[in-house]
Amino acid sequence: MNIILLGIIIANVLISYKGFNDLYFFRKYEFHVGSIRSGEQIRMLSSGFLHVDMMHLAFNMLTLWFFAPVVLNWLGTFSFVLVYFGSLIFGSLLTMIFHKNDYSYRAVGASGAVTGVLYSAILLQPDMMLGIFFVIPIPAYLFGILYLLYSIYGMRAKNDNIGHTAHFGGAVGGYLITLIKEPSLIADHSLMTILLAIPIVILFIMAKLGKL
Repeated sequence: MNIILLGIIIANVLISYKGFNDLYFFRKYEFHVGSIRSGEQIRMLSSGFLHVDMMHLAFNMLTLWFFAPVVLNWLGTFSFVLVYFGSLIFGSLLTMIFHKNDYSYRAVGASGAVTGVLYSAILLQPDMMLGIFFVIPIPAYLFGILYLLYSIYGMRAKNDNIGHTAHFGGAVGGYLITLIKEPSLIADHSLMTILLAIPIVILFIMAKLGKL
């Protein structure tokens, strides 16, 4: 297993576990618009290593575990790190854009970074198959699209502390960084490039129409 991937997973587990048991720590490093606008920009990075609960953490780390090896094998360790942290930052930036005037908005999760890796992997290897609950086969690209559609639902419902908006920022980050690194994918996998853009376009249309 790649040592960088292992290190990222361990960091998520340890920091999240600390947050589960220390509310002060959780509040100090979660994504909070008011605090970030007051100068605490570290939250835009640190919030990506905190999670709401064990299920939230496990889902993100399992998704990362499934898709990271594809990005590592195709692009190498340096580009994988660029996709992961670039997507995390893209996710935080998009969240700030959408919620800049909601000073009480809070969110946590590695979802932005993980979604960026997910999108990168699907662009690189669009014929992948996944097993939902390790049994039901589903094309990876369909999983990616459904994942983002679920995020739209989460953004509209606003009934948890999960950074659903960051999913989209992460997807945009992973999408763009991968295409910049491997521009031949636009011609080689043109249909997949278009399909993966659909949820992102839907998001921005809904935002424009005030539906979020």
